[in-house]
Amino acid sequence: MSRYRHALSARDAHILTLRGIIVALLTVCLLMWWGWKSAPQHLTIHNPPDLRSGSTREWWEVDPSSVYAFAFYVWQQINRWPSNGEEDFRRNLNAYQHFLTPSCRIELERDYEGRRRRNELRNRVRGIYEIPGRGFQQSAVKIQSRDNWVVTLDLAIDEQYRGTPVRDIYIRYPMRVVRADVDPARNPWGLQLDCFEETPQRLAMPGDEGGER
Repeated sequence: MSRYRHALSARDAHILTLRGIIVALLTVCLLMWWGWKSAPQHLTIHNPPDLRSGSTREWWEVDPSSVYAFAFYVWQQINRWPSNGEEDFRRNLNAYQHFLTPSCRIELERDYEGRRRRNELRNRVRGIYEIPGRGFQQSAVKIQSRDNWVVTLDLAIDEQYRGTPVRDIYIRYPMRVVRADVDPARNPWGLQLDCFEETPQRLAMPGDEGGER
């Protein structure tokens, strides 16, 4: 009888062990399922423009060239007034609001209101573009941290009023850029402009005789 009781006890212990293993496996499977479910479905990878020598980087690392391209693109689009600055500037601020930090948008809206009161927008046409030879270079992007940069944009501004040139100047814009992976549908760059690191400065170029009226 003792032998049978030992056999039954061993069987029960084995069954209990198997049940424990099953519970552990189910727990591991649930954890793996949760990890898979909570993993991001889309990742934005920033690669440098020249890949001839290859590129190895963390997926979250943003190449300085991408930061520069973002800052220039957004700033150029906001300052592009093809027909009437009073309407175009306002429309651009609305269209590119997801590429601006809240504080930067407020600052630009104040700039818009000030220009409108001074009658500097109505029937104004504006274009903004890179100064030839002063495009992207490593020194144009200062890395402050993993999520913050300062981009130096040397740009030319061309403004006209009813077909008459009124402004043709060169400006250096030190722009803050921050990481903002909050809305990939509206902002696939995962970056936002945070306006100016310091006051923009006018540049004196060879042959520049003022050009501003």
